[in-house]
Amino acid sequence: MTKTSDVLGGRLPLIDPSAMTPEQQKLFDSVMANQLPWANDSGFEISTEDRRLIGPFNTFLRHPEIALRFLEFAAAESEHTSLTERVREVVIVAVGAVWGTGAQYEVYAHRIVAARMGLSPDVIHAIAEGEVPGELGDEEKLAIRVTRQLLTEHRLDDDLYRAAEQAFGQRGLYDIGAVMGQYQTVCTLLAMFQVPAPE
Repeated sequence: MTKTSDVLGGRLPLIDPSAMTPEQQKLFDSVMANQLPWANDSGFEISTEDRRLIGPFNTFLRHPEIALRFLEFAAAESEHTSLTERVREVVIVAVGAVWGTGAQYEVYAHRIVAARMGLSPDVIHAIAEGEVPGELGDEEKLAIRVTRQLLTEHRLDDDLYRAAEQAFGQRGLYDIGAVMGQYQTVCTLLAMFQVPAPE
């Protein structure tokens, strides 16, 4: 970790696990049991060496009653999605691209996850810069176009909607919206509290 823990919270101090409320402790235990193994397997950091949560997880501790339900939604979205892992991941990186520097941590983490899905560094960089790389599959490119148009224009034109509906079906379009909503929330919190990436 290249940044010291005193700056990793951005506008929020990192919360000491020994000073948590019972509600914060419940959230902390859930994150350590569920998100930490995933992050470790993927290769990105969600806590400091002294077990203080970083990234969006530190922001979640400000309202654990809502954050726990948010993480339940996130788990349901991930478990029941009809999207392929790669399509889901390009949507997540495309959301981060729209948020730019406000979503440093989101893009940091999901560059790593996307690489594990077989996307090349150049392709991931291009998506994070707001591009639609030609090397991607047709569904992946379509998912990025849908994501970008919805987030930048707040609409989906008829031709793009029909193409996406044909590719993903109505359930798949719902799933794109669900993962976009999840990461819009994450990026909002990261930008609001100026949360940096650890590297």
